Amino acid sequence: MTVSRRDFLATAVVGSISLNLEAQNSEESKKAQTQTLAGKRPIIISAGNGFNYIEEAFTMLRNGADTLDAALRVVRGPEDDPNDDSVGYGGLPNEEGVVELDSCCMHGPTRRAGSVGGVRNIKNVSLVAKAVMDHTGHVMLVGEGAERFAVAQGFPRENLLTEHSRKLWLLYKETHSDWWGPGLTDPNWKKRLRASAKDDEWQARIERMQQAASDLGIPKEERMAAIRKIIYPPTGTIHCSALNEKGEISGVTTTSGLAWKLPGRCGDSPIIGAGCYTDQDVGSAGATGSGEENIKVAGAHTIIENMRHGMTPLEAGQDALKRIVRNYNGNMDKIRYISMHYYILRKDGAYASVSMWSGSPQRPYKFAVCDGTSPAHHEVSKALYQGVPLDWPPGPKAR
Repeated sequence: MTVSRRDFLATAVVGSISLNLEAQNSEESKKAQTQTLAGKRPIIISAGNGFNYIEEAFTMLRNGADTLDAALRVVRGPEDDPNDDSVGYGGLPNEEGVVELDSCCMHGPTRRAGSVGGVRNIKNVSLVAKAVMDHTGHVMLVGEGAERFAVAQGFPRENLLTEHSRKLWLLYKETHSDWWGPGLTDPNWKKRLRASAKDDEWQARIERMQQAASDLGIPKEERMAAIRKIIYPPTGTIHCSALNEKGEISGVTTTSGLAWKLPGRCGDSPIIGAGCYTDQDVGSAGATGSGEENIKVAGAHTIIENMRHGMTPLEAGQDALKRIVRNYNGNMDKIRYISMHYYILRKDGAYASVSMWSGSPQRPYKFAVCDGTSPAHHEVSKALYQGVPLDWPPGPKAR
């Protein structure tokens, strides 16, 4: 079966792009504000990939477990899952084929925090972040020092590459390029735009990658998905915030980061105030998506401060997104490449999730919620713009 460039890029094309913030008219904003739910507690919210674990964590919370322990139960699920290639074991590696993990956590009741970055050979880095909080006078450990600390604490060294992630890395090395070159913030970013290719040239390129995938033993039905991950390196993270009946609150974020990244790259997930921030007086917030963009606006901390000054969770999250937009002066040629999601839980139990883009009508961006009034369920995030972000680096159709 031939694969045209248009077919291959279909899921990456922005649908119904909103050209500016004015498109979010006041009537829609008023409607959106009603979607911020009134307080319920206990309650747990998480990124969508925590769904399978959130009910067990909620039961822990209802039975008296610490809020951070409940949140950690949620994120450890994807960390342990070899089929989740965005977190922990089986996470997609850096460009040298090494899985590097990042995590941070904050414990509201005691106002403590722990963080680790660039950790190799240790699967559950969310627990290592908590160990830094519990057993050191530091907040953040990175790289080899973090790994040695984890081993001293009893965490086993493990090979985090699965056979699947190893084959994807080999496909990347054999067929694609690296992350050197101007980023989206660079005035010369358009140098990264690939020359337009005719459909037959694009088809030939895909066929070469398919042959390489076949030679590596990647099953036929998985090859196109593998090729997409090579051409458009995915990000991946999970955040979870948990609030108990007493009003105690904690949050945690963990990730394997951007696929094929330069060794040593850390995104927002280990950064207190960016990937996660919890204030016992206000609430908890965390993020997934473009780590570099979130670091620049200190997204989670910004959201908490917004709520401290009276914004609803929805308003606070949308303001953080608008700060990212402001960093690009509203330039949609760049903003269409940015994927950003925030998860926000206020101390009274009110919550919201916001995203830069809505996703497609068939697959809108969702998050997971469990508050005991109904089974764990997904809810749709409130988007700043309608449509699907373009993948980075820019593909052949980018202009």
